[in-house]
Order: sequence, then structure tokens, then C-alpha cells
Amino acid sequence: MKLHVVFGLAGVEYALPVEAVLQMESFSGATLVPGAPPYVAGIVTVRGRVVPVIDLRVRFGLPPAELTLDTRIIVSETQGRVVALRVDVAREVLRLDVEKHQPAPAVISERAAGFVYAVHALGPRLLLLVDLPKILGENSHDLSPTALLDDAGSKTRPQLPS
Repeated sequence: MKLHVVFGLAGVEYALPVEAVLQMESFSGATLVPGAPPYVAGIVTVRGRVVPVIDLRVRFGLPPAELTLDTRIIVSETQGRVVALRVDVAREVLRLDVEKHQPAPAVISERAAGFVYAVHALGPRLLLLVDLPKILGENSHDLSPTALLDDAGSKTRPQLPS
């Protein structure tokens, strides 16, 4: 059994292992960054650290949504990178039996660009488990120039002259 943070986008429930979550907080907006990929909503300051905000609606190919009182950011860390994930709602932490995770059907994993790696049935609810590194453009299903660059500096990132 592992704890997962459950969040919603467009009426669908997703889950992320709690080990990857640093905190959740309300979201009222971000500072836009020119030239950022369309799914990067901007940057915010979280506990004194500047963090990029990934709009999961845009990243998943869903239509954008207006900010509401329920809009949250889930500040997450994977492979040493900290990002904030903008979601429609996030209020629940559940203990899920990982033995009951089922691989996502091929049509789902293909259409979801690999963002969903498993499905967990919880009574009448179906939770889609997300692959955080793939959302960030790592593990490379996304080789396009719009893939999120590594915080520490990417070899493909233009270097400033010395």
C-alpha cells in the first residue's frame, strides 16, 4: 500500500505517488516566461525557490480552463527537478494497493503520449496513474524543442557568450 495524491482535470481523476509531492497549494496565477513551451504556464515562487508551472490541461491536450477557487498547484520533485503541476482540483490523499494497479490499455497509453502508465480501480472510481518524468519531457517520448529543458542546464539549451 502506497499513499497517492489524487487530483482532477476535466472531470477525470489522476494519482501521483506522494513521495513525488512536496506540497499542494492554491493557485492564483504565474509570471509568464517568453518563449516557454505552451504547457508551461509560467513561474512561481515556492518557499523562496523559483519553480516552473506545468499546466496539465495543456500538457494532456485538454482545453484550457479558467482559474477557480479549487485550482491548485502540486509542487513535485522527480530526478532532482522541482516543478509545480497546475490542476483543476486536488484535495485527496489515498492509500492504494500497488498490486491492484493495472497497466493502461494500449489505446490509452498511446493516445495519452505515455503520460498514464497504469489504471487503479477503486470501487466505481478509476484513477489514472501519471508518469511524472514523461510529463516533464524526460525519458523521451518528447524530443521536440518544446520539451521542458533540464533545470540544471541542457546540452541543447543555447549558451550565453562568455
